[in-house]
Amino acid sequence: MKEKIAAIIDDPQSSKGRLFAYVMQALIITSLITFSVSTLPDISNYTIRVLRAIEIVTVLIFTVEYLARIYVANNKIAYIFSFYGLIDVLAILPFYISSGVDLRVLRIFRLLRLFRILKLFRYNQAIGRYHRAFVIAKEELVLFSAVSMILLYLSSVGIYYFENTAQPEQFKSVFHSLWWAVVTLTTVGYGDIYPVTVGGRIFTFIVLMVGLGIVAVPAGLVASALSQAHSEENTDKVEKDEI
Repeated sequence: MKEKIAAIIDDPQSSKGRLFAYVMQALIITSLITFSVSTLPDISNYTIRVLRAIEIVTVLIFTVEYLARIYVANNKIAYIFSFYGLIDVLAILPFYISSGVDLRVLRIFRLLRLFRILKLFRYNQAIGRYHRAFVIAKEELVLFSAVSMILLYLSSVGIYYFENTAQPEQFKSVFHSLWWAVVTLTTVGYGDIYPVTVGGRIFTFIVLMVGLGIVAVPAGLVASALSQAHSEENTDKVEKDEI
């Protein structure tokens, strides 16, 4: 029995496993749609009842799926505390903690229903490729993040010295200048605070040029790592086929 259940829920290559995967994905998408509809204002009581019924059915199915995965797992504790195990329980936990005893204050955790979208990753092999890509580029990304934090701080200090005298209310301190540094380095440029001095504007131009690299570098690192991960995946497939 355990082997049959495992073959269905863990092997999307089989006909039954593929059907199970399609049904679960359809239920996940349905639950996301019903959640979104439930946020609409002025929906009728009938619609609320229908949405509630759909929620109950989908949560019950997700619960059965979660218990079945625990049942077939070789290392149950490892599954429960794994990434996917935590996502599975977060997909159903808010439903249960908001019913029964009056724990309305805990209903804020119903927002965790948004985590259901992450369950889609279970059936997408591409997530493994992304994980491999981040492992490949991990050191570069950590170094880049550290350099970015340094540049962010230096930008805050620089604009503070240039603009504090001219705009004491906008650039009161290095901490107040940090917001400008964030939106400028990321090239968002909301325009809520901006330099008015010549030195500040020249400094802003330099920071913007650096910001273009801040945006481009991680994208390039991840793209390169994804290409390498895809190449390694194809190599592994070829080796398996040869075997």
